[in-house]
Amino acid sequence: MTDTSGDPAYFLYHSIGQYPGKAAEMAEALTTFSNTWGALDDGQWPNVLSARAEFINLWCDLIDAPEGTLTSAENVTTGLFSVLGGLPTEHLRGKRVLVAADCFPSLHFLLNGMQERLGFTLETVPVRQGDFWVRDEDMMAAWGPDVGLALLTFVTSTSSHRCDLDALLAHGRQMGSLVGVDLTQGIGIIPFSLNDHPVDFVLSTTLKWLCGTPGAGIIQMKEDLLKSVKPELRGWFSQDNPFSWDLDAFDYAPDARRFEHGTPSVLACVGSVPALKWHAGQGGLLVHNRGLTKAIMERAAEMGLPLATPKDEAARGGSVMLQLSETTDPVALVDGLRGEDVHVDCRGRILRISPGAVTQGQHVDRLFDRLKTYV
Repeated sequence: MTDTSGDPAYFLYHSIGQYPGKAAEMAEALTTFSNTWGALDDGQWPNVLSARAEFINLWCDLIDAPEGTLTSAENVTTGLFSVLGGLPTEHLRGKRVLVAADCFPSLHFLLNGMQERLGFTLETVPVRQGDFWVRDEDMMAAWGPDVGLALLTFVTSTSSHRCDLDALLAHGRQMGSLVGVDLTQGIGIIPFSLNDHPVDFVLSTTLKWLCGTPGAGIIQMKEDLLKSVKPELRGWFSQDNPFSWDLDAFDYAPDARRFEHGTPSVLACVGSVPALKWHAGQGGLLVHNRGLTKAIMERAAEMGLPLATPKDEAARGGSVMLQLSETTDPVALVDGLRGEDVHVDCRGRILRISPGAVTQGQHVDRLFDRLKTYV
């Protein structure tokens, strides 16, 4: 067997993104934080909040968000909680909230748990039997004028299906609904701009294709909607002046800072700034990905492995998912490949393969050469 030590085949960008030099750059950023935070002076907060502001500005540049409409959040789930708990009651009470069955499960858990208290009915559009993703036409068929909010998934985590935002957003406008988008599985590999898709709010994380750290999520909201939102999860950083401690004079900040609450999790933002700066300087990431995903799909066809992913590039994110047979043991497959320094994962019998900046053509060949042992 060929010695592959020092040349791992990495296909986990749907989980954690990597780029050349990431460990060293992150270590440098976190060392700077440690030295600042451990200094015997009073410069800690000004320095680390400046670093967090850089994180926010990089995100604004990435998705063309107007200044003051975006802030950090611990993760997408807490971000959605803050949005739901802040919307004026007329947007949700007595209405339906629409979501696809292939949304990220954490968001469905939250929506299901909040519907009684906030007075909405959650409707989950199912995946048709034999399909791997919820069809856009099924979302629109279920989407009437009684839908107060539709939460869309830009790219799904189980099929890499990329929804047709143009069609869905146009339909949402006709229905008079709020539209939010979870960008998590697409942002960083599939271009997204609020200039092209002016949705009411977006949620995301920096963890995956953007190659950042856990805990570095974001909330972004349209300016006109932002002015009416009063998040119930609030605290001293929700104010224009966090150091105003007058208990009878709380007032929300005039911008996205109103989504902040207690002391912010600056460490995740600091740790993600190098990745966001690296990403902003790249060109050709999608072209590189498309070359590799084409090779993956061709090798899968040669082995007779069914696609669980759209063939059309315009309807696909950066991942390729394959359906494993009933006789394949997914755990043995993932463990065995890991032992040969090939890194993929499975959700049930769906094999998830996501090539990125550190993945090369020889890694695709190695993956499929080794897969023959397990399928």
